[in-house]
Amino acid sequence: MNRTLVPTPDAGLGTLLQDMGSAIGDMAPQVRKATAFVLDHPDEVGFATVRELAGLADVHPNTLVRMARALGFEGFDDFRERFRIEMRSRSPFRDRAVSLQSMADDGLPDLYAEIADVTLRNVERMFGVTSAPELRAIADHIVCSRRTYVIGVGANYALAHNFVYLAGMAVDNVVAVPGDGNVPMDGIVKAGPADVVVAMTFAPYRTEVVDATDAARRQGARVVAITDSHGSPIAPGADHLILAPSATPQFFPSTLAAAAALETLVSFIVADAPPDVVAAIDLMHKRRYDLGVYWRPDRGSH
Repeated sequence: MNRTLVPTPDAGLGTLLQDMGSAIGDMAPQVRKATAFVLDHPDEVGFATVRELAGLADVHPNTLVRMARALGFEGFDDFRERFRIEMRSRSPFRDRAVSLQSMADDGLPDLYAEIADVTLRNVERMFGVTSAPELRAIADHIVCSRRTYVIGVGANYALAHNFVYLAGMAVDNVVAVPGDGNVPMDGIVKAGPADVVVAMTFAPYRTEVVDATDAARRQGARVVAITDSHGSPIAPGADHLILAPSATPQFFPSTLAAAAALETLVSFIVADAPPDVVAAIDLMHKRRYDLGVYWRPDRGSH
């Protein structure tokens, strides 16, 4: 690591994790691997021994000690204490999962309970590591951009198009990539310094999204990466990173944390858009009612 971070005694865990994320690109490979594991699994740190954590991260115990000292701590124990303080003041999300578990009396109760628990932890983690100022900064960039390209393929295709659909009620400079009949690389060929590229991919990471994101970065576009790990191939070099865990006991990565992040970002975009956006949204919904797009109770049945 080329620089040492000096921790602020009163700074919270969020600040420490943010500093670690900013510094990860300067770290030696093994220290970077350990740091990525800590950033992705902060709940594992609080009460694990250095050897237990090293086993989970698949690094030598001395690597964790080196990481802690490189971050400005005297040793691993001082580093771990930051995580213990946070765990003592946890939010009630886990209690909500326990409440959901009690509802699963029939069918597949164990799977139901596990999905409930993991889903709430994914969403909690996303909101826990992504701050309101960070989302506001992203919204500012999108509103002020010449064009914002939102990349989503596979399961994330619907997320990208839903985000563009909703954001389009407030701004007219947001497009989904890929378009019909195109691949992601086709969609961002015109992206440049005046543009924003929002890219989404989760393990196992889609090659076409990684390649398009790299190309957008080389072309000077501002990159917002929405992914599930600091070790994701679209995370390094991103101007903004939204960490949306995708863990799930079912067969495919969960997109619920990413969906929550995008819905929140749309709200920030509407809040940040010019004042006349309110009248535009109101007019759009009024016309939809007038044209029969929305069902009305006085419409009757046929």
